[in-house]
Amino acid sequence: MKTVRDASGEGVIERRLGVSDAVVIGLGSMVGAGIFAALGPAAGAAGSGLLLALVLAAVVAYCNATSSARLAALYPQSGGTYVYGRQRLGPVWGYLAGWAFVVGKTASCAAMALTVGVYLWPGQAHAVAVAAVVALTAVNYAGVQKSALLTRAIVAVVLAVLAAVAVTALTSGGVDTARLDLDADATVGGVLRAAGLLFFAFAGYARIATLGEEVRDPARTIPRAIPIALGITLAVYALVAVAVLSVLGPGGLADASAPLSDAVRASGADWLVPVVRVGGAVAALGSLLALILGVSRTTLAMARDRHLPHALSAVHPRYGVPHRAELAVGAAVALLAATTDVRGAIGFSSFGVLAYYAIANASAWTLTPQEGRPIRLVPVIGLAGCAVLAFSLPLGTVISGAAVLLLGAAVYGLQRLRRTKR
Repeated sequence: MKTVRDASGEGVIERRLGVSDAVVIGLGSMVGAGIFAALGPAAGAAGSGLLLALVLAAVVAYCNATSSARLAALYPQSGGTYVYGRQRLGPVWGYLAGWAFVVGKTASCAAMALTVGVYLWPGQAHAVAVAAVVALTAVNYAGVQKSALLTRAIVAVVLAVLAAVAVTALTSGGVDTARLDLDADATVGGVLRAAGLLFFAFAGYARIATLGEEVRDPARTIPRAIPIALGITLAVYALVAVAVLSVLGPGGLADASAPLSDAVRASGADWLVPVVRVGGAVAALGSLLALILGVSRTTLAMARDRHLPHALSAVHPRYGVPHRAELAVGAAVALLAATTDVRGAIGFSSFGVLAYYAIANASAWTLTPQEGRPIRLVPVIGLAGCAVLAFSLPLGTVISGAAVLLLGAAVYGLQRLRRTKR
């Protein structure tokens, strides 16, 4: 296959993905992250308000998804909000969106890789995580269609495992619906903090938008794929959260290192525990596959504009993928997976992604009716929701996240100064 080039000589990625492919890539990212990584920490923050936090995170995610879908249809290029912010708000806002996405989602990739390790081989979690990153980087390098096919298989396995968990838990003798009641332990701050952590789980639809350059008929495909993926994910999250809470209760869920495994064990189905552990690893692999795909595409877009080394904008002449960007992202994720832990990475990633979507909503506000502007209330709720959830995260996460954004702004300023002096 020969690489297509635009008028400037840049490599252009061929459009190969349809609606079902885009939906599956979004599902692969969201389902794995939410159920197997964020549910426990969110329960620790919200207590009996976990389901309320889930609904709040879903509302903010819906607004972000709507704004992103309208923008992605108008600007069907690799890069997502990096492109939208640059086009609608100015170069600095696009740069900050791209910076927040690449840094935050690289941390998210590390969290998912470590989740694979924790489920497959807890004693060697870091080594397994690095191996998973290397293997999936190689899959992405071979072409986006192969990535979509693998993600489709992963999603099928994960949904089957989650269905088994929900049915087993809800039909067991250990179910107590009183555990779903809202008690005094559910504070406003705790619910907001949990919603911020759970937002990490809903952010997978960004993968669809960042693949805008590879989607067939993006004006039709992207606005359809994003809400479908988000709706399916919310239904799955709600069903599994209700099932697990009914068996473990808020306290048991918060203390569980592997909540779904603990839920089926408490339901008297010990035979299902190994299946759930494999399902957790497979889910995290699906999420990691989609995350690496999305981060590499934003890296490609920023490299084209020379906000990152221009060499990363190269598109492979045979496979038609941004191979240097994918290798660079894979190397960074592997390094983080070898040195970080899961829970810290989730909070840091949430802050960066919320900042990213705040810029997406601000960009959507500037659209005209002729450009497909959403109802005005949608970007307003999305922007306000992102700001509130971001600053409701643990203080250490807020400080480190804000510091990274300030570092990005400083790097941008130095780049502008250097170009001005030339």
